[in-house]
Amino acid sequence: MAPAAVSHRLERLRARQGAMVDALAALVALESPSSDPAALARCADGVAALLHDRLGRPPVAEGTHLRWSGGGSPDVVVIGHFDTVWPLGTLAGRPFTVTDGVASGPGALDMKAGIVQLAEGLATLGDRTGVEVVLTSDEEVGSRTSRDLVERVARGARAALVLEPCAPGGALKTARKGTGDYTLRVEGRAAHAGNEPERGANALTALAQAVLAAAALARPDLGTTVTPTLASAGSASNVVPAEAFAHLDVRATEGAESSRLDRDLRALTSTVAGTSLRVDGGWNRPPMPASASAALFAAAQACATRLGLGPLSGMAVGGGSDGNFTAAVGVPTLDGLGGVGAGMHAVDEHVVVATMPERAALLAELIEAIRAQ
Repeated sequence: MAPAAVSHRLERLRARQGAMVDALAALVALESPSSDPAALARCADGVAALLHDRLGRPPVAEGTHLRWSGGGSPDVVVIGHFDTVWPLGTLAGRPFTVTDGVASGPGALDMKAGIVQLAEGLATLGDRTGVEVVLTSDEEVGSRTSRDLVERVARGARAALVLEPCAPGGALKTARKGTGDYTLRVEGRAAHAGNEPERGANALTALAQAVLAAAALARPDLGTTVTPTLASAGSASNVVPAEAFAHLDVRATEGAESSRLDRDLRALTSTVAGTSLRVDGGWNRPPMPASASAALFAAAQACATRLGLGPLSGMAVGGGSDGNFTAAVGVPTLDGLGGVGAGMHAVDEHVVVATMPERAALLAELIEAIRAQ
């Protein structure tokens, strides 16, 4: 594309910065916790209206998710989500605000800014044939109902572009760890803790030993982590616990490590007489290796240079996204193309407003570069 045309695209999008902020405010106002179907439906309606307004046609519903098509066979698939981690009522205490060029509010960065940027970026494309968009309602809770849709639409495409927020410093996300959730469950035998503790089989003691054994399976040198996150045991302070459980957050950068850790976790046994250990759960997102993003990241860097946006950096991150799924089915994948800001999942969540037109332009430019290859 000629430099003059690129400059025109960015200029056009910068002229719409105010409209982008208004659209972001409208989406943030539609609170959308993953666990609330009615709230998600209201937000889906708002997202559909935005896409219809900017792109001339509405998305279609796929269950509780949205799919928009520019026509033709999927060539470039853009993936995002409209659910958030924030419960209903959060907005009352943290309303949407814009101060000194920074937009704040629950879900503003993760990832309603990305949805606005998507709509505005695609609006600058003269031909949207082959562009598919999938926006899901359950990414924040593991994409349990949307994974099949994401994989089905992406499979066979030339590229998957993921609208998750950027990494620190505006970096794109070029690799992600695989993620898993395991639960250690111990069954023991209750007894009076004071009169006859020897008649009991202490599930809490067994769980403590199992948690330590599980944590020891981590390989930080290989990027493999095992983090106990939530635990519970017992029924009363004077009763030997008959039941206990603990959740483990596990992450790995390589498929071989995922397999090794799954095998070793399931091999754990209880060492306390009279108790038994069961290991539930498993991996829910495979790793996204750097090789999946290498060519697309180079293309994005070239696009940023043509747009005059300065150097574009990339970063491997520990969190998972739907990009893990698209990479695992063999589709080149680049992540972190959404909002630029900080505080994802935190009370200081915010978006740098001036970057919204820039990232919308980058997305559009990258789509055209992929299709021109």
